[in-house]
Amino acid sequence: MFKQDLDFLGKRKFAMILSTILLIVSIASLAINGLKLGIDFTGGTLVEIGYKQAADLGILRETLEKSGFDDATVQNFGTTKDVLIRLKPKKGISNAELSTQILESINKNGTEIADVRRVEFVGPQVGDELAEDGGLALLYSMFGILLYVAWRFEYKFALGSVAALLHDVVITLGFFSLLQLEFDLTVLAAILAVIGYSLNDTIVVYDRIRENFRNLRQDSAKEIMNISLNQTLSRTLMTSVTTALVLMALAVLGGEIIHNFAIALLVGVGIGTYSSIFIASPVVLSLGISKEDLMVPVAEGADIDDMP
Repeated sequence: MFKQDLDFLGKRKFAMILSTILLIVSIASLAINGLKLGIDFTGGTLVEIGYKQAADLGILRETLEKSGFDDATVQNFGTTKDVLIRLKPKKGISNAELSTQILESINKNGTEIADVRRVEFVGPQVGDELAEDGGLALLYSMFGILLYVAWRFEYKFALGSVAALLHDVVITLGFFSLLQLEFDLTVLAAILAVIGYSLNDTIVVYDRIRENFRNLRQDSAKEIMNISLNQTLSRTLMTSVTTALVLMALAVLGGEIIHNFAIALLVGVGIGTYSSIFIASPVVLSLGISKEDLMVPVAEGADIDDMP
């Protein structure tokens, strides 16, 4: 018999209480505060400007804030001489007036005259379509995962994996809602990546559980799951820690454009690691998984066919 170092399932009640609190806070924040949607979903103005020398993005952001455009997103576009400015729509100001005000503000306070390369307007209808398509992508991915895990393992495992994924997505969204971090298409992509990462972790654990259910006939379901979680713990933690180190570097050094993307992944990886241990397996255990559910069916008469 394998030695059980940590009794994960013995702590499942405390984990469920913690997860319930996090889910309640997340759902309440989403209902009250909502998400701070970026220009991809709300619509707005895109202004591309160019300089003869490398642009100082810090000075540009400070200039725009002083001019009343504190919600502007400023980033390099292609080269360090090209800058893309994204602004949410403002009531009572047309697209042309807004771009003119931005250019006047930049040229008035800057040391170099900027040239306008292009001005584009993203309508709110396009933003609504993106939000709808993003939501559908999440729903389709969940449904596909449910079918895949049910086919590969057993429907109780499918329900456990989807419960863990919903747990991860809601808490990650709640984190962005609570801190009012901007939610754009890059963050939506991070949410989908979190689903894939968390599912991979869960599948590794489920594979070991299925294998041990077939090999360890004398142990209870709880003992077998604890053994499996301990056997996969080092792999789970090593993968999560190395991934988190890369994401922290991206969040700190990657610049404004991928900062929230890295934050979403960082939160999602942490929550996904927790859920693969304390949510996915306990849900399967509570559904009454047994050895019979995972036994390989033997065809009738197979023992006769094998006789000489």
